[in-house]
Amino acid sequence: MTAQHAIPDLVFTVTGVEPERFAAVPTLTFGLEIGRAGGGPVRSVTLTTAIRIDVARRRYDAAEQRALAELFGEPQRWGSTVRPLSWTQVTVVVPPFDESTTVALSVPCTYDTELAVTKYLRAVRDGDVPLDFLFNGTIFYEAPGGGLRTAQISWNSDARYRMPGGLWHELTDRYFDGSPWLRLSRETYDRLDAYRTREVRMGWDDTVRSLLDAAARAPEGPAVSDIPAPPATAGAPWTQ
Repeated sequence: MTAQHAIPDLVFTVTGVEPERFAAVPTLTFGLEIGRAGGGPVRSVTLTTAIRIDVARRRYDAAEQRALAELFGEPQRWGSTVRPLSWTQVTVVVPPFDESTTVALSVPCTYDTELAVTKYLRAVRDGDVPLDFLFNGTIFYEAPGGGLRTAQISWNSDARYRMPGGLWHELTDRYFDGSPWLRLSRETYDRLDAYRTREVRMGWDDTVRSLLDAAARAPEGPAVSDIPAPPATAGAPWTQ
């Protein structure tokens, strides 16, 4: 057997996904099975997985199309505007195996409403989310004679998986109690806080609702515009 023949040929399969039960932040864990289709035993693999959403691989109803207009424009333009969305990248070290092994890919699920992936996942509640898993990294394997050699994972190694759309919503609702987070500049936060104090509003939800109601009643906008803007300061607080 030549050294070339000893290079392991790896096959990747995503076997499932479930919420991490005791994580400090909302986390989805994907099961990844790695099989050896040829070559010698694997000593280890430094595996990097890029996960992206293949947006074009499913259909969207009218409500989803409206929610996704900010990302892709009007539906009649989607043929040229829809592109895959990069979600995350995960690196794991795979332990030695002969025929096959299974590893876990942990993906934290933030709720930053400014992120395109969050906007997409919020819009899709029913059906599946089509995911692409793209793999690269280094294989450490046993060469003939017992030596250790390395090889790169083939550039075309990938896998597909359809994640239930409701799973992300169930997970984030459990952690955030159904309350998205908004990132505001310090100036905007201070103006909003001044309005809340002046109007004696009990919470942020009540404050924003009153502004929206005022804007709906008066085309010229709510009275909050009369509040002088404080000097800009560093930082951007979060409000819920």
